Amino acid sequence: MIAKNLQRLRKISGQTQEETAERLGVTRQAVAKWENGESLPDLKCFLKIAQLYHVTLDDLVNYDEDKMCLSIPPKGKHSFGTVTVGSGGEIRIPEKAMEIFHIQPGDNILILGDEASGLAMVHQKYAAELFGNAYVGDKL
Repeated sequence: MIAKNLQRLRKISGQTQEETAERLGVTRQAVAKWENGESLPDLKCFLKIAQLYHVTLDDLVNYDEDKMCLSIPPKGKHSFGTVTVGSGGEIRIPEKAMEIFHIQPGDNILILGDEASGLAMVHQKYAAELFGNAYVGDKL
């Protein structure tokens, strides 16, 4: 998984192995070995790689593109996988999303929609920041 992530991020950034090696202060052969799964960068280099590609260290090491059906998101952005919509329209917010965004049972979530782009969810406490005074009310 790590080797695949390293190679994928390098290709997305449009860099050659030589360019990546230069930016990280290592040899092209080291980058090739990482991408082939023959060896791993040391921790200091992992941190540099995460900074270079603007991803979290956790995603760099653990992200499974095949499982998530998306490439590694930039730092601060998240992909939580898919959820199944129940017969009544209900969805279950993934536990990791609830933890990161401090969502508690009973919280109100604002559902936004754009026919061209799809749906988005925003915690109600952030609605005023997004819409200014246009959004008023305690209930959705």
